[in-house]
Formats: sequence, C-alpha cells, structure tokens
Amino acid sequence: MRLPLHAVCLRGQTVCRRSFVVAFLRCSGHRDANVSHFSHSASRCAQTCQALIYRNYGDPSRVVQLGKVDLPPVGAKDVLVKMLAAPVNPSDINMIQGTYAILPDVPAVGGNEGVAQVIEVGSNVKSLKTGDWVIPRDAGLGTWRTEAVFAEDDVISLPNDIPLLSAATLGVNPCTAFRMLSDFEALKPGDSVIQNAANSGVGQAVIQIAAARGINTINVIRDRPEFTQLSDRLKAMGASYVIKEDDLRRPEMKEMFKTCLKPKLALNGVGGKSATELLRHLQFGGSLVTYGGMSKQPVTVPVSALIFKDVKVKGFWVTQWKRVHSHDGKLFRGMLDELCSLIQQGKLTAPACTEVGLEDYHKALDAAMQPFTSSKQILIM
Repeated sequence: MRLPLHAVCLRGQTVCRRSFVVAFLRCSGHRDANVSHFSHSASRCAQTCQALIYRNYGDPSRVVQLGKVDLPPVGAKDVLVKMLAAPVNPSDINMIQGTYAILPDVPAVGGNEGVAQVIEVGSNVKSLKTGDWVIPRDAGLGTWRTEAVFAEDDVISLPNDIPLLSAATLGVNPCTAFRMLSDFEALKPGDSVIQNAANSGVGQAVIQIAAARGINTINVIRDRPEFTQLSDRLKAMGASYVIKEDDLRRPEMKEMFKTCLKPKLALNGVGGKSATELLRHLQFGGSLVTYGGMSKQPVTVPVSALIFKDVKVKGFWVTQWKRVHSHDGKLFRGMLDELCSLIQQGKLTAPACTEVGLEDYHKALDAAMQPFTSSKQILIM
C-alpha cells in the first residue's frame, strides 16, 4: 500500500509560518492562489520513495513498517532531496509511542533529524542549489526515508565537507549543548559546568564545546565495568573530570573544588537523585537546567538550595527554542556555522554511532530502545 507523502501537521502546536500553511493545504487537498505549487518539474511522472511509516502510535517494533510513499511534485518554493543518513533519537521513539510533547497525525514517516542532499530545486528557490547538504530546521518532517520534497524554508544548508555522521546528528544534540552553554549563565574561560549523562550525545557535545571555550567540565556517569575506558574516551574529548554517580556524595568532591571552581551551571539529563546531587555542588546563584529525564524520576529541589543558595531551576527543549527564534534566521545560522567550524577544526565529533541500512531498521529501533545505550543508531539510506 502506498501512502501520500506530505509535511507533518503537529498536534497541539500553532506554527505561524508559511510551511505549515502549505502542509495543511497539501494535507487537505486544497490550493492557495498565493502559493505556487508547481515548477518546471511538476509535470513529471509521479515518483515514490521508501520510508519507515507508522499508521498508529505504539511499540515501534510493532507499528513501524518499511513501505512506499508517493512524492508530491516539486513546487516553486520546494526542493527534492535524497536523504543520506538519519539518526534514531529518543524523541523519535517517544513520538512513535505517542508520548512525546508533539505528535504527528498518522500515518506518518518517522524521524526528526538527518542530513539530505538537494537533487532538484523549484523555480523560485533562492537559498539552495543542487548538491547542497541540508538538515531540518524543525521537528516533524519525517526523515526516515530515501527521498522527500520539503519547502525551502523547512531546511537549512550545511557545508558538505564535514563528516556525514556529524552532519546527520548536528541538529539536535550539539544545538542543545550549544544553547545550554550559551543562554543560562555568562560562562567564561576557567568557569566550570557539571553534568550527568555525560556520555550521552548531548553530554559529549557539552564536553567538546566547553573545552573549545576553555570551560571546565565535571562529568558524571554511572558506574560500569568499562568505566576506565569510558572515562579515558571522554577525557580525550576534553573532559576535565569524569566521576561516578556515587562520587557526588563523597568528601573527595571538596578536594576537587580546591583546584576547580564550583560550577555555575548544572546540566541534567537524568532526573531523580542524580539531579538533586548536581544541585548540591552549584555555586551560589547557579542554574540547574534540565533537558532530559532518562531515569523517569522527578527532579526534587531541596528548599535550602532555593533559600540559601538562590539556585535557578529551569528547563530546555531545543525544538521550542527553534520555534521561538524561527523569525531570526541569523541566530540559527550563526549557531550552525560555529558548530560546523568546530567540526572542521576537529574540535567537535559525532558521538559513537552504529550505521544500519534502512532495510534493517528493526535492528536500529531495538538497539535504540535499550536503556542507557552507548551508541547512536544511524539509518543509512
């Protein structure tokens, strides 16, 4: 069975931009006289592509299927792209399960991140050309497929001389790390940041971006048989200190802070007791920023931390940041340029990845759903 391929309409979100209107019109089968949907290529024969589709929310191993979807004509402000690689992120899994903050109407194509190459442009496209590498500006486009037609405004270009896996994983984790290091505390060289989930994709990006800025990182990971090897790998990336969860409650922390400033910023991707322990080591007036909750436990804030240390407790969601700042293309462009520069200098690398062919998607989904997985699954198209 073939499904029509269209931009995803996300539930519960008001997205005031042209691409949403175009997506709605395509979904509903109507046309807006002010929007050109056809170009020199519109008369070509209908094409299809392979895609990972789910028709209902549920267990990804049960509801996701590889199938064919129709590609719409390339409109005047659209681009036809060949997807090159797309990761399987926790948010992708949650979206399929129906538990994420934003949900597409089903049937839908999975995936929110990835890199593609432009193979055809509409007659009124100005910012992109054939051969460009692009990534989504926002969640919901559906990247687990071989080809797609996207609105020009829904994607943004990257240099095509960076590694493929770095490009495929650039739009979520490195952007999350960049913004958290930039937006909550005025960090300067010599300052310190403490984080749990330090071996996650976000954690590894935090280590590398902070190191490039001369900022110390105190990195907390769970104890494991291969702790020493993982610690060495994180230190090779630029980690200042790598400690176990239990170390947060030990007197040795006082010794560390004799040579390292207490952190201004704590980054929490775990929740529960781990987050509370991070709070204990913040400077007066420091910030705890939560971007994930792998333990599925609530963040508990001691009253004393609020009263006597005046800590700030905040959250961060990169999807929301992108939408709030969608009117300011220069801010997003500037962030990507800085991140790509770090990649080109060898100062920012992709996390450990496992490349999986699209036809073997079941392996990728199963691996991605394992708790505390150490390798990101990348679908190669």
